[in-house]
Amino acid sequence: MKIILVFILALLEMNVVKAYSAESYLVMDYDSGRVLMEKSASKKMLIASTTKIMTAIVAIENKDINSYREVGNEVLKSYGSAVYLSVGERLSLKDLLYALMLRSGNDAAIEIAYHVSGGMPEFTELMNKKAYELGLMSTHFINNHGLEEGDNGNVSTAFDMAKLMRYAIKNDIFRAIINTKKYECQTNMKKYTWVNKNKLLHSYKYMLGGKTGYTKKAHRTLVTVSEKNHKRVIVVTLNDGNDFKDHEDMANEVFNNYERVLVVNHERFYVPAYDGKYYVNNDLYMLLNEKEKKNVSTKIELNKDIIGDEAGYISVYLDNNYVMGEKIFIYKHLKQDNIIKRFFRWVFKW
Repeated sequence: MKIILVFILALLEMNVVKAYSAESYLVMDYDSGRVLMEKSASKKMLIASTTKIMTAIVAIENKDINSYREVGNEVLKSYGSAVYLSVGERLSLKDLLYALMLRSGNDAAIEIAYHVSGGMPEFTELMNKKAYELGLMSTHFINNHGLEEGDNGNVSTAFDMAKLMRYAIKNDIFRAIINTKKYECQTNMKKYTWVNKNKLLHSYKYMLGGKTGYTKKAHRTLVTVSEKNHKRVIVVTLNDGNDFKDHEDMANEVFNNYERVLVVNHERFYVPAYDGKYYVNNDLYMLLNEKEKKNVSTKIELNKDIIGDEAGYISVYLDNNYVMGEKIFIYKHLKQDNIIKRFFRWVFKW
């Protein structure tokens, strides 16, 4: 009995035994896009109001957030979660986005659709177009709020939703909205105070933000982003009755067992070659555990014919599997350097 107990404790220490209640989940390294943990992450499932991540980013990218909308009769069709907008009320798109993401207002979602593109079908088309552009091949939207319509609903996977969040949080406006605990606004009719439904934003100090979701068919859905010591982690759970606890535990598991490693340093990047100095624009980081660090490698491929400044590509591999990469460029003014300049540049790595 003692031997069995020791064995179980050892497995727990090695992070082999983990109990999460989600039907589907995924944990992603924001820097590299690498999947760190997952269960049924490619299973297509209903996503409920996590839909509104796409709604928000499409609205931000297609309309001035300081533009105003007068609420029309279409808002009367809204049901489910709402902020209770009134016909004739005037709000900015910014206000509507906060209502959408903090309170999951379906009425706000409808007004966003009409304001940005003239109606729900047109806005949904923009959402599906964006999903295609981002490579979310298992994702399809029928509306911008996430409620099912009969037997149909918005469908995605934990993997696609993590990719979507990874894209969305690069936008400063989107990131500021999901990181807001409380928002107040005044319209021509009412004053609103909206408190974020994401409980982790109020209780978990490493939480950057996220989006909750629930319908009777989808059950509880949640997408979050957490950050500790520059380690940024995206967590997605679909059909998870214990989602807030699971998200906190999954993020902590990564924070406790992974290190953020600089695998390509753009300031020290150098390729000794006859036609000049190359560079990359960005550092490349990865979250790696101790065992993985020794299994990271890079491969540089230079183009035979340089078009413009683009000269090649550097790829990063883990266990010989491609993870990410960065384009390599060449300084134009170095192409015609004489042999003496090229020699000193190669020796001193100018």
